[in-house]
Amino acid sequence: AGFLRVLDDHTIAFADFAGNRQYITAGNLAENPKAHLFLMDYAHRRRIKIWGEARVVDDDPALLAKLMPEGYKARGERVIVMTVRAWDVNCPKHIPQRFEAADVAAALQERDERIQQLEAQVAELKREAALRGD
Repeated sequence: AGFLRVLDDHTIAFADFAGNRQYITAGNLAENPKAHLFLMDYAHRRRIKIWGEARVVDDDPALLAKLMPEGYKARGERVIVMTVRAWDVNCPKHIPQRFEAADVAAALQERDERIQQLEAQVAELKREAALRGD
């Protein structure tokens, strides 16, 4: 999440990180600049397809720094810049709904805290009722 940046009305870009040194993406784009991205939002069952041409930028440290995700520890090596030619939103019919583990943990923590509050309120109401002889 958050790795893709909009540079202008028709251009997106992202930092490409140090990997296994095979340079598959860079090699493929040198041969054929056509690129397609599928952006998935599993929690909301949405998908966007983007078509365009991409290129590798190896020599722009300022752009690379601008595109690095905040707090991400990997080392950026280059930038992939894509000129968007078309995009489309898909039907959610065959997109499974999935959630990030951290989001589920936070929701469960919030629920558990609310249950504790309600149990404390119930205990207090029972105590007050007992004192009144109800």
